[in-house]
Formats: sequence, structure tokens, C-alpha cells
Amino acid sequence: MRTIRLLALGSLLAVTAFAKFGPPWISIEYPANPYDSGSRSAHLLVHAFHHGTPVSFPIAGTAEGIVAGARRTIPLEFKTTSRPGVYALHKQWPSEGVWTLVVGVTQGQGEFDTAKAVIELGPNGQVTSVNVPTKMSGNYRVPDRVNMADVEAALRTRAGSVASK
Repeated sequence: MRTIRLLALGSLLAVTAFAKFGPPWISIEYPANPYDSGSRSAHLLVHAFHHGTPVSFPIAGTAEGIVAGARRTIPLEFKTTSRPGVYALHKQWPSEGVWTLVVGVTQGQGEFDTAKAVIELGPNGQVTSVNVPTKMSGNYRVPDRVNMADVEAALRTRAGSVASK
């Protein structure tokens, strides 16, 4: 009986170590499916993955914007959907101004344990671009940090081009 317990414990530890190995991934779905009751009226959907498997990792994000020349940051709230690892994001920022969403999925505290997406919004609120920064680590492409100074600079450039029109 002791041998079986040790084997079971060893198997559990191996599965836990395997599940932890490798970074998370994030992808953005836009537009959300209006025929799915779990995503109806969502602005977009966030998908969290560990390798190719959808997982319910913690999701967090902010809406970064410039409204009438003033810099704004709004914490975002996400709702779970009926699908594992899929979160609905409803619009929580004003229609005025220039906005970029910075959204991340986290599986722990390590160097590559957060994957973030930078989502630029156009004048009508539509998603105009999605970027998930990555870098090479050995032979693997892994999530890289989002440089908030770059987000700030892009916002200011876009706000300036909107103001000059």
C-alpha cells in the first residue's frame, strides 16, 4: 500500500511539474460571437492557454488612454464564460479619446509566467491591432514584458494625430 501511495504522489508531482513547465499564452478574439450567450455584448474575448490547452489562469488588465489631453488608466474587469480559459471583456472606458488595452494572463511569479497583449483601439472602438511581445529564450519563443513607456509614446502619437485632424 505504501508503494502505491508513493507512486501516486510521484505521478502527481510529475504532472504538476509538467503543467508548470512552459509559459502561458494569450490571444484576443474580436469581435465576440453575438450568438453565444456567454459572450453576447462583450467587446472582445481573451483566451488563456498553457501551450495549446485552454486554462483558467488569472486575467488582469488596464485601459490606457488620453482624453482631452489628460492621461487616464482604468482597471479592467473580466467575466468568465462557459468555455474554459475564455474571458469576456465588456467596454469600461469612455468613447472619447484614444485608447490602448493592456491585458495579461499569469500562471505564477517567474520570469516568463505572464503573457500580455497590447490592443490598440480605433476611433470607433474597433480593435485595430493586437501585439503580444515575445523574445527568444534558447530555442523557444517566450512572452516578453510590455514596455509601458512604448504604450505611452504610442498613445501620445495617436492622440496627436487625432488632434491634428
